[in-house]
Amino acid sequence: MFELIARDGQARRGRLRLAHAVVDTPCFMPVGTAATVKGLTPAELREAHTQIVLANTYHLWLRPGREAIEAAGGLHRFMAWDGPILTDSGGFQVFSLEGRRKLDDDGVTFASHLDGSEHRFTPEGVVEFQEAIGSDVAMVLDVCVKLPASREALAESVRLTSAWARRSRSAWGSPETQCFAIVQGGLDAELREQSARELVELDFPGYAIGGLSVGETREDMYATARSTAALLPAEKPRYLMGVGTVRDLVAAIDCGNDLFDCVYPTRCGRNGRAMTRGGELNVFNAAFTRDFSPIDPGCDCSTCANFTRAYLAHLFRAKEMLGPRLLSYHNVHLVNALMREARDAIAAGDWARFRA
Repeated sequence: MFELIARDGQARRGRLRLAHAVVDTPCFMPVGTAATVKGLTPAELREAHTQIVLANTYHLWLRPGREAIEAAGGLHRFMAWDGPILTDSGGFQVFSLEGRRKLDDDGVTFASHLDGSEHRFTPEGVVEFQEAIGSDVAMVLDVCVKLPASREALAESVRLTSAWARRSRSAWGSPETQCFAIVQGGLDAELREQSARELVELDFPGYAIGGLSVGETREDMYATARSTAALLPAEKPRYLMGVGTVRDLVAAIDCGNDLFDCVYPTRCGRNGRAMTRGGELNVFNAAFTRDFSPIDPGCDCSTCANFTRAYLAHLFRAKEMLGPRLLSYHNVHLVNALMREARDAIAAGDWARFRA
Protein backbone atom coordinates (compact mmCIF):
# COMPACT_ATOMS: atom_id res chain seq x y z
CA MET A 1 0.00 0.00 0.00
CA PHE A 2 1.28 3.46 -0.92
CA GLU A 3 0.41 6.61 0.98
CA LEU A 4 1.03 10.00 -0.61
CA ILE A 5 1.96 12.33 2.25
CA ALA A 6 2.98 15.57 0.56
CA ARG A 7 3.51 17.19 -2.85
CA ASP A 8 5.51 20.22 -3.85
CA GLY A 9 5.17 20.85 -7.56
CA GLN A 10 5.47 17.39 -9.09
CA ALA A 11 7.85 16.15 -6.37
CA ARG A 12 6.22 13.66 -4.01
CA ARG A 13 6.79 12.52 -0.43
CA GLY A 14 5.27 9.12 0.26
CA ARG A 15 5.30 5.94 2.27
CA LEU A 16 5.32 2.44 0.77
CA ARG A 17 4.27 -0.43 3.03
CA LEU A 18 5.93 -3.72 2.11
CA ALA A 19 6.08 -7.12 3.77
CA HIS A 20 9.41 -6.49 5.52
CA ALA A 21 9.19 -2.78 6.35
CA VAL A 22 7.80 0.62 5.46
CA VAL A 23 9.85 2.53 2.86
CA ASP A 24 9.84 6.33 2.90
CA THR A 25 9.95 7.89 -0.56
CA PRO A 26 11.67 9.33 -2.54
CA CYS A 27 14.02 6.41 -2.02
CA PHE A 28 17.16 5.11 -3.72
CA MET A 29 17.71 1.34 -3.90
CA PRO A 30 21.36 0.19 -3.99
CA VAL A 31 21.81 -2.59 -6.51
CA GLY A 32 22.62 -6.02 -5.11
CA THR A 33 22.46 -7.91 -8.41
CA ALA A 34 23.64 -11.31 -7.15
CA ALA A 35 22.23 -11.04 -3.60
CA THR A 36 24.96 -8.66 -2.48
CA VAL A 37 25.58 -4.94 -2.81
CA LYS A 38 29.19 -5.16 -3.97
CA GLY A 39 31.67 -4.64 -1.15
CA LEU A 40 29.13 -3.84 1.58
CA THR A 41 27.67 -5.97 4.37
CA PRO A 42 23.99 -5.76 5.34
CA ALA A 43 25.05 -4.04 8.58
CA GLU A 44 26.93 -1.39 6.61
CA LEU A 45 23.93 -0.86 4.34
CA ARG A 46 21.77 -0.30 7.40
CA GLU A 47 24.33 2.05 8.92
CA ALA A 48 24.28 4.00 5.63
CA HIS A 49 20.47 4.36 6.04
CA THR A 50 19.54 2.01 3.20
CA GLN A 51 15.84 1.12 3.30
CA ILE A 52 15.51 -1.36 0.43
CA VAL A 53 17.91 -3.15 -1.93
CA LEU A 54 17.51 -4.49 -5.44
CA ALA A 55 18.45 -7.95 -6.69
CA ASN A 56 18.15 -9.45 -10.15
CA THR A 57 16.07 -12.43 -11.26
CA TYR A 58 18.28 -13.27 -14.25
CA HIS A 59 21.45 -13.58 -12.18
CA LEU A 60 19.82 -15.38 -9.24
CA TRP A 61 18.03 -17.77 -11.60
CA LEU A 62 21.39 -18.83 -13.05
CA ARG A 63 23.36 -18.77 -9.79
CA PRO A 64 22.70 -20.04 -7.14
CA GLY A 65 19.24 -20.98 -8.48
CA ARG A 66 15.78 -21.14 -6.99
CA GLU A 67 16.26 -24.41 -5.08
CA ALA A 68 19.29 -23.14 -3.14
CA ILE A 69 17.57 -19.87 -2.19
CA GLU A 70 14.38 -21.64 -1.11
CA ALA A 71 16.42 -24.16 0.92
CA ALA A 72 18.08 -21.24 2.70
CA GLY A 73 14.68 -19.94 3.76
CA GLY A 74 14.28 -17.31 1.06
CA LEU A 75 16.37 -14.49 -0.31
CA HIS A 76 16.28 -12.39 2.87
CA ARG A 77 17.78 -15.15 5.00
CA PHE A 78 20.16 -16.20 2.25
CA MET A 79 21.77 -12.75 2.09
CA ALA A 80 21.17 -11.85 5.76
CA TRP A 81 19.20 -8.72 4.88
CA ASP A 82 15.98 -8.27 6.86
CA GLY A 83 14.76 -5.19 4.99
CA PRO A 84 12.67 -5.10 1.82
CA ILE A 85 14.02 -6.44 -1.47
CA LEU A 86 12.87 -5.52 -4.96
CA THR A 87 13.82 -8.00 -7.67
CA ASP A 88 14.08 -6.92 -11.28
CA SER A 89 12.55 -9.36 -13.74
CA GLY A 90 15.82 -9.90 -15.60
CA GLY A 91 14.23 -8.71 -18.83
CA PHE A 92 16.86 -6.05 -19.42
CA GLN A 93 19.67 -8.58 -18.96
CA VAL A 94 18.05 -11.15 -21.24
CA PHE A 95 17.43 -8.66 -24.02
CA SER A 96 21.01 -7.46 -23.75
CA LEU A 97 22.17 -10.94 -24.82
CA GLU A 98 22.55 -10.14 -28.51
CA GLY A 99 22.63 -13.34 -30.52
CA ARG A 100 22.07 -15.50 -27.42
CA ARG A 101 18.29 -15.20 -27.09
CA LYS A 102 15.17 -16.04 -29.10
CA LEU A 103 11.98 -14.10 -28.49
CA ASP A 104 8.43 -15.32 -29.19
CA ASP A 105 4.95 -14.38 -28.02
CA ASP A 106 5.08 -16.83 -25.12
CA GLY A 107 8.46 -15.76 -23.67
CA VAL A 108 12.16 -15.77 -24.37
CA THR A 109 14.74 -18.55 -24.59
CA PHE A 110 18.33 -17.60 -23.89
CA ALA A 111 21.79 -19.01 -23.37
CA SER A 112 23.47 -18.31 -20.03
CA HIS A 113 26.41 -15.93 -20.18
CA LEU A 114 28.09 -18.18 -17.58
CA ASP A 115 28.18 -21.56 -19.28
CA GLY A 116 25.99 -21.37 -22.39
CA SER A 117 23.22 -23.50 -20.86
CA GLU A 118 19.72 -22.87 -22.24
CA HIS A 119 16.98 -21.30 -20.11
CA ARG A 120 13.44 -20.13 -20.67
CA PHE A 121 11.71 -17.05 -19.22
CA THR A 122 7.93 -16.72 -19.38
CA PRO A 123 5.87 -14.02 -17.63
CA GLU A 124 4.37 -16.63 -15.30
CA GLY A 125 7.69 -18.30 -14.55
CA VAL A 126 9.42 -15.04 -13.68
CA VAL A 127 6.65 -13.99 -11.27
CA GLU A 128 6.62 -17.46 -9.70
CA PHE A 129 10.40 -17.36 -9.19
CA GLN A 130 10.27 -13.97 -7.46
CA GLU A 131 7.43 -15.05 -5.20
CA ALA A 132 9.23 -18.30 -4.34
CA ILE A 133 12.37 -16.50 -3.15
CA GLY A 134 10.34 -14.01 -1.11
CA SER A 135 10.72 -10.71 -2.99
CA ASP A 136 8.85 -7.78 -1.49
CA VAL A 137 8.42 -6.26 -4.95
CA ALA A 138 8.49 -8.38 -8.11
CA MET A 139 8.88 -6.74 -11.51
CA VAL A 140 7.01 -8.22 -14.46
CA LEU A 141 8.86 -9.55 -17.48
CA ASP A 142 9.01 -6.82 -20.12
CA VAL A 143 10.74 -6.17 -23.44
CA CYS A 144 13.37 -3.44 -23.27
CA VAL A 145 14.76 -1.96 -26.49
CA LYS A 146 18.09 -0.19 -26.71
CA LEU A 147 17.84 3.33 -28.08
CA PRO A 148 17.86 4.55 -30.76
CA ALA A 149 15.31 2.09 -32.13
CA SER A 150 12.78 2.01 -34.96
CA ARG A 151 9.15 2.73 -34.22
CA GLU A 152 8.32 -0.81 -35.30
CA ALA A 153 10.68 -2.26 -32.69
CA LEU A 154 9.27 0.03 -30.01
CA ALA A 155 5.67 -0.82 -30.94
CA GLU A 156 6.44 -4.55 -30.76
CA SER A 157 8.07 -3.99 -27.36
CA VAL A 158 4.90 -2.28 -26.10
CA ARG A 159 2.65 -5.01 -27.52
CA LEU A 160 4.57 -7.83 -25.87
CA THR A 161 5.12 -5.93 -22.61
CA SER A 162 1.35 -5.36 -22.27
CA ALA A 163 0.50 -8.95 -23.18
CA TRP A 164 3.04 -10.30 -20.73
CA ALA A 165 1.85 -7.90 -18.02
CA ARG A 166 -1.69 -9.33 -18.33
CA ARG A 167 -0.32 -12.83 -17.87
CA SER A 168 1.90 -11.71 -14.98
CA ARG A 169 -1.09 -10.07 -13.28
CA SER A 170 -3.01 -13.34 -13.49
CA ALA A 171 -0.02 -15.34 -12.23
CA TRP A 172 0.65 -13.07 -9.24
CA GLY A 173 -0.80 -14.63 -6.10
CA SER A 174 1.43 -14.03 -3.05
CA PRO A 175 0.17 -11.42 -0.56
CA GLU A 176 3.78 -10.99 0.61
CA THR A 177 4.95 -9.84 -2.82
CA GLN A 178 3.80 -6.70 -4.61
CA CYS A 179 3.92 -6.86 -8.41
CA PHE A 180 4.92 -3.80 -10.47
CA ALA A 181 4.41 -3.35 -14.21
CA ILE A 182 6.92 -1.56 -16.47
CA VAL A 183 5.96 1.11 -19.00
CA GLN A 184 7.86 0.92 -22.30
CA GLY A 185 7.77 2.90 -25.54
CA GLY A 186 11.19 4.50 -25.85
CA LEU A 187 11.01 8.23 -26.58
CA ASP A 188 7.77 7.90 -28.57
CA ALA A 189 5.08 9.85 -26.69
CA GLU A 190 2.21 8.02 -28.38
CA LEU A 191 3.61 4.59 -27.58
CA ARG A 192 4.41 5.63 -23.99
CA GLU A 193 0.79 6.74 -23.58
CA GLN A 194 -0.48 3.47 -25.04
CA SER A 195 1.79 1.41 -22.77
CA ALA A 196 0.81 3.34 -19.66
CA ARG A 197 -2.91 3.15 -20.47
CA GLU A 198 -2.85 -0.60 -21.05
CA LEU A 199 -0.88 -1.28 -17.87
CA VAL A 200 -2.92 1.07 -15.65
CA GLU A 201 -6.06 -0.77 -16.76
CA LEU A 202 -4.59 -3.91 -15.14
CA ASP A 203 -4.46 -2.17 -11.74
CA PHE A 204 -1.00 -3.17 -10.54
CA PRO A 205 0.14 -2.03 -7.04
CA GLY A 206 2.91 0.07 -8.64
CA TYR A 207 4.44 1.09 -11.94
CA ALA A 208 7.96 1.47 -13.27
CA ILE A 209 9.21 3.60 -16.13
CA GLY A 210 11.57 1.39 -18.10
CA GLY A 211 13.45 1.72 -21.35
CA LEU A 212 15.39 4.84 -20.34
CA SER A 213 19.07 5.31 -19.48
CA VAL A 214 19.75 3.10 -22.50
CA GLY A 215 21.42 5.52 -24.89
CA GLU A 216 19.24 8.63 -25.04
CA THR A 217 20.30 12.15 -24.02
CA ARG A 218 19.69 13.40 -20.50
CA GLU A 219 17.21 15.96 -21.83
CA ASP A 220 15.20 13.26 -23.60
CA MET A 221 15.29 11.05 -20.52
CA TYR A 222 14.00 13.82 -18.25
CA ALA A 223 11.24 14.84 -20.67
CA THR A 224 10.05 11.25 -21.13
CA ALA A 225 10.25 10.50 -17.40
CA ARG A 226 8.13 13.57 -16.66
CA SER A 227 5.48 12.93 -19.28
CA THR A 228 5.25 9.22 -18.44
CA ALA A 229 4.95 9.84 -14.69
CA ALA A 230 2.00 12.11 -15.40
CA LEU A 231 0.22 9.18 -17.08
CA LEU A 232 0.45 6.98 -13.97
CA PRO A 233 -1.95 6.91 -11.00
CA ALA A 234 -1.05 9.50 -8.36
CA GLU A 235 -2.01 7.10 -5.57
CA LYS A 236 0.52 4.43 -6.59
CA PRO A 237 4.33 4.36 -6.43
CA ARG A 238 6.35 5.28 -9.52
CA TYR A 239 9.76 3.74 -10.07
CA LEU A 240 12.19 5.28 -12.59
CA MET A 241 14.64 2.52 -13.40
CA GLY A 242 18.39 2.97 -13.77
CA VAL A 243 19.21 6.47 -12.46
CA GLY A 244 21.83 7.10 -9.78
CA THR A 245 23.79 10.33 -10.25
CA VAL A 246 22.91 13.25 -7.99
CA ARG A 247 21.83 15.32 -11.00
CA ASP A 248 19.62 12.56 -12.40
CA LEU A 249 18.06 11.72 -9.04
CA VAL A 250 17.07 15.32 -8.31
CA ALA A 251 15.63 15.67 -11.82
CA ALA A 252 13.78 12.35 -11.48
CA ILE A 253 12.17 13.40 -8.21
CA ASP A 254 11.19 16.70 -9.83
CA CYS A 255 9.47 14.68 -12.57
CA GLY A 256 7.19 13.04 -9.99
CA ASN A 257 8.92 9.70 -9.39
CA ASP A 258 9.38 7.90 -6.06
CA LEU A 259 11.83 4.99 -6.39
CA PHE A 260 15.20 4.72 -8.13
CA ASP A 261 18.04 2.24 -8.57
CA CYS A 262 21.45 2.24 -10.19
CA VAL A 263 24.87 0.62 -9.88
CA TYR A 264 26.43 4.08 -10.17
CA PRO A 265 27.28 4.82 -6.49
CA THR A 266 28.97 1.48 -5.84
CA ARG A 267 30.58 1.26 -9.28
CA CYS A 268 32.08 4.70 -8.69
CA GLY A 269 33.21 3.56 -5.26
CA ARG A 270 35.04 0.55 -6.71
CA ASN A 271 36.79 2.75 -9.26
CA GLY A 272 37.99 5.58 -7.04
CA ARG A 273 35.26 8.10 -7.79
CA ALA A 274 33.72 9.87 -4.78
CA MET A 275 30.30 11.49 -4.89
CA THR A 276 30.28 14.68 -2.79
CA ARG A 277 28.09 17.70 -2.19
CA GLY A 278 30.62 19.74 -4.12
CA GLY A 279 30.81 17.47 -7.14
CA GLU A 280 32.59 14.20 -7.91
CA LEU A 281 36.24 13.57 -7.05
CA ASN A 282 38.74 11.14 -8.55
CA VAL A 283 40.92 9.90 -5.68
CA PHE A 284 43.70 9.07 -8.14
CA ASN A 285 44.22 12.80 -8.60
CA ALA A 286 47.77 13.61 -7.47
CA ALA A 287 46.48 16.57 -5.43
CA PHE A 288 44.87 14.18 -2.95
CA THR A 289 48.03 12.31 -1.93
CA ARG A 290 48.70 14.90 0.80
CA ASP A 291 45.14 16.10 1.35
CA PHE A 292 44.23 15.16 4.91
CA SER A 293 40.66 16.42 4.79
CA PRO A 294 37.65 14.06 4.57
CA ILE A 295 36.21 13.08 1.21
CA ASP A 296 33.20 15.34 1.88
CA PRO A 297 33.38 17.78 4.83
CA GLY A 298 29.58 17.96 4.89
CA CYS A 299 29.12 14.18 5.23
CA ASP A 300 28.67 12.40 8.57
CA CYS A 301 29.37 8.86 7.32
CA SER A 302 32.01 6.76 9.07
CA THR A 303 34.37 6.99 6.07
CA CYS A 304 34.40 10.78 6.25
CA ALA A 305 34.57 10.73 10.06
CA ASN A 306 37.64 8.48 10.20
CA PHE A 307 39.61 8.59 6.95
CA THR A 308 41.19 11.24 4.75
CA ARG A 309 41.44 11.79 1.03
CA ALA A 310 45.15 11.03 1.29
CA TYR A 311 44.45 7.66 2.90
CA LEU A 312 41.82 6.77 0.29
CA ALA A 313 44.27 7.80 -2.46
CA HIS A 314 46.89 5.54 -0.89
CA LEU A 315 44.53 2.56 -0.64
CA PHE A 316 43.54 2.76 -4.28
CA ARG A 317 47.13 3.16 -5.47
CA ALA A 318 48.16 0.20 -3.35
CA LYS A 319 45.19 -1.81 -4.68
CA GLU A 320 43.98 -2.52 -1.14
CA MET A 321 40.41 -3.83 -1.03
CA LEU A 322 39.52 -1.49 1.85
CA GLY A 323 39.60 1.50 -0.51
CA PRO A 324 36.68 0.41 -2.72
CA ARG A 325 34.72 -0.65 0.36
CA LEU A 326 35.15 2.67 2.16
CA LEU A 327 34.32 4.71 -0.91
CA SER A 328 31.30 2.55 -1.85
CA TYR A 329 29.98 2.99 1.68
CA HIS A 330 30.42 6.76 1.47
CA ASN A 331 28.69 7.01 -1.92
CA VAL A 332 25.68 4.96 -0.78
CA HIS A 333 25.47 6.98 2.44
CA LEU A 334 25.57 10.23 0.47
CA VAL A 335 22.80 9.20 -1.95
CA ASN A 336 20.63 8.03 0.95
CA ALA A 337 21.24 11.38 2.68
CA LEU A 338 20.19 13.14 -0.52
CA MET A 339 16.92 11.19 -0.49
CA ARG A 340 16.29 12.03 3.16
CA GLU A 341 16.94 15.73 2.55
CA ALA A 342 14.66 15.62 -0.51
CA ARG A 343 11.85 14.11 1.57
CA ASP A 344 12.26 16.84 4.18
CA ALA A 345 12.28 19.58 1.53
CA ILE A 346 9.10 18.28 -0.12
CA ALA A 347 7.31 17.96 3.22
CA ALA A 348 8.35 21.53 4.14
CA GLY A 349 7.23 22.98 0.79
CA ASP A 350 10.84 23.90 0.06
CA TRP A 351 11.49 21.67 -2.93
CA ALA A 352 12.23 24.41 -5.48
CA ARG A 353 15.05 25.82 -3.35
CA PHE A 354 16.46 22.36 -2.62
CA ARG A 355 16.30 21.36 -6.30
CA ALA A 356 18.15 24.52 -7.34
